[in-house]
Amino acid sequence: MTSPAVDPAAAEIPSVPAPAPRRIPVAVWAALGIVYVVWGSTYLGIRIVVETLPPFLSAGTRFITAGLLLAGIIAWRQGPAALKVSPRQLASAVVVGLLLILGGNGLVVLAETSVPSGLTALLIAVVPAWVVLLRAGAGERPTAGGTVGVLLGLAGLAVLTLPGLTGEVHVGGVLLVIAATLCWSVGSFSSSRIPMPRNPFTASAYEMLAGGIAGVGVGFARGEQHGLDLSAVSGRSWAALAYLVVFGSLIAFTAYAWLLQAAPLSLVATYAYVNPVVAVALGAVVLGEALSWPLVLGGAIVVAGVCLIVSTERRR
Repeated sequence: MTSPAVDPAAAEIPSVPAPAPRRIPVAVWAALGIVYVVWGSTYLGIRIVVETLPPFLSAGTRFITAGLLLAGIIAWRQGPAALKVSPRQLASAVVVGLLLILGGNGLVVLAETSVPSGLTALLIAVVPAWVVLLRAGAGERPTAGGTVGVLLGLAGLAVLTLPGLTGEVHVGGVLLVIAATLCWSVGSFSSSRIPMPRNPFTASAYEMLAGGIAGVGVGFARGEQHGLDLSAVSGRSWAALAYLVVFGSLIAFTAYAWLLQAAPLSLVATYAYVNPVVAVALGAVVLGEALSWPLVLGGAIVVAGVCLIVSTERRR
């Protein structure tokens, strides 16, 4: 019985073992944990802040403080030159800051005076669906999975609005959150298409300062300063505001910015469907927010849609 023919050239090439799967460093998991928990807890923090503090004045103060702290850290670690930007870059950062901070976050803070934190977080989870639609409007054809994810997200959004339509939640607050998601989506979409500062930390400092200053201005225009008695503000509102400044605006953002450079984007993007779960759990445990069937069903549909969008769009 003869042996099968062997190509001499092929015989000389040693077999190459398949590369071992890349291990994710502990530092990446730690940073992800910060983004998961801290960003998910900001909805609870906002809800506690607005118990005794006016919405726009408190939100504006939060971001002005965080922006100044971040700018100081940048100047200390990288030198004052790191804060230098061109007029066009500064203008772009201001526009994005107005969309993200004033429109996106400011409207959320205002809405949480009448909308539970868990419901707010689930409504905001639909942001990836809006981004897909904005990309489609700009000529980028969405994937089939992305399209189904958008439809699921919109269906979940419709279910989540039921508490407002039935009178269980102030419908105006629900509409404010939806408007906030649109502002955040447009700001996120625009930031990659206009001349932003090259240093993402510098860009964020200017965005927070612009949005914070505008927020304080809106607060004064709404008359939030009238009747404001700082001595009547509760200790837990002050503590929540400090938490949002230090952890929500500085530590979590720094962790997120680092993750964008140190971890796969597909892994980083998982925050989009973990944050709402954390927010709902904290709202139920800490504030006793009810878990109604529209919240559970609509939230599950939205999270499923976001999972589908993230898992399919990340392969592009």
